[in-house]
Amino acid sequence: MSAETELYPPVKAFLEARGYEVKGEVRGCDAVGVRAGEEPVIVELKRGFSLELVLQGVDRLALSPHVYLAVGAWPRRLAEIRRLCRRLGLGLMIVRRGHVEVAADPEPYVPRRDRKAAARLLGEHARRRGDPNSGGSTRQPVMTAYRQEALRCATLLEANGPMSLAALRGAGDVPAAAKILQRDVYGWFERRGRGVYALSEGGRAGLERFGRMT
Repeated sequence: MSAETELYPPVKAFLEARGYEVKGEVRGCDAVGVRAGEEPVIVELKRGFSLELVLQGVDRLALSPHVYLAVGAWPRRLAEIRRLCRRLGLGLMIVRRGHVEVAADPEPYVPRRDRKAAARLLGEHARRRGDPNSGGSTRQPVMTAYRQEALRCATLLEANGPMSLAALRGAGDVPAAAKILQRDVYGWFERRGRGVYALSEGGRAGLERFGRMT
């Protein structure tokens, strides 16, 4: 649609079909629908989804819990936008060719805790040594607790040559040594015998790149 004003007639008709008396541009609100005994429905109109539209919607929540954002095209990343609207307590309408489709209704958002994800977050924080990463960095690999333990295994193998898993666990703080060497996510290790591992050329390159850890 070429202008926000073209969104108004279909939105007005949609609300009127549901028993609302609708008026446009009421105290700065693009569309306001009133039904007896209920709080008003407020709709903010924009050709496309934008931060400005979201901010307008959030501002209107001070007037009514029933606030919709109406746009004239299906937004990209619709699932994420729908999730954002729901978390903010906003509704979302898509207006195309005179037809209104409700993509989300305004409802109070009650976040569901992901306890497993929270436990993984705290576990990573606890296992990571020091603070090796700058927050916001995107151009280099993240130094995770797993990578740090792999580097400790690589450092021990470089210093001592091939070692058994039991010797690795006894020589340093690498409780997950068996999992790290057996999975060999980074290609740093070579199996030399039953339960015995050595450092590969990839492992030597990894130590040069990321540094040795004790």
